[in-house]
Amino acid sequence: MIRQAFRMRVPVEHAAEYKRRHDEIWPLLVDELKAAGISDYSIFLDEQTGDLFGMMKIEDPRKLEELATKDIMKQWWEMNKDIQIYEGDRPYVRPLKEVFHLP
Repeated sequence: MIRQAFRMRVPVEHAAEYKRRHDEIWPLLVDELKAAGISDYSIFLDEQTGDLFGMMKIEDPRKLEELATKDIMKQWWEMNKDIQIYEGDRPYVRPLKEVFHLP
């Protein structure tokens, strides 16, 4: 299992809506995330800056890449364009390099 962390951004004024939408995440999207081998997935918010920190466990990085081609993922991204920072047709995402881990 690979632990993967990343950073995203949401304008502070949209943070509550971002949380609300994730509280109501589509069951079909959850199924697709799990089918892609994603588990133990969390997103944390810095309420002062709008920075988001995500962390998840993945089985295979190729499955994660394939997830981006799925219609349900594209629909989720399209729905959230109005409240999140995007680059092109995808959310702004910056991978983070692990420098310490205490198991």
